[in-house]
Amino acid sequence: MAILLRLVQQFHASQKQQFMQLEKEFAEVEKRGFWPRGERLTPISSRDPGNTLIWQCRFDNLAAAEAALKAIEQSPEHTELVNQQMNYFKDTWIEFYEILDY
Repeated sequence: MAILLRLVQQFHASQKQQFMQLEKEFAEVEKRGFWPRGERLTPISSRDPGNTLIWQCRFDNLAAAEAALKAIEQSPEHTELVNQQMNYFKDTWIEFYEILDY
């Protein structure tokens, strides 16, 4: 069963520039192949406020999504970037969706 993992992050709107600059650094690490390469979204019209960033990535199954999260969390480079970005967070959570293939 294919899974969509979504990492939803809400940041302080007044610190959008700083938050997004660090997010670009996360994307650069993804491009180098160290972590799964996801896509990033910000709402134009949504129930989520404009100071929301969503990173999402598709996985073959839930176990693969969980393994990817574990690998990312254990990465020293990820920890360093999160520690810098944490100052800008208001809230963050993870969502898993089953991809329906009808």
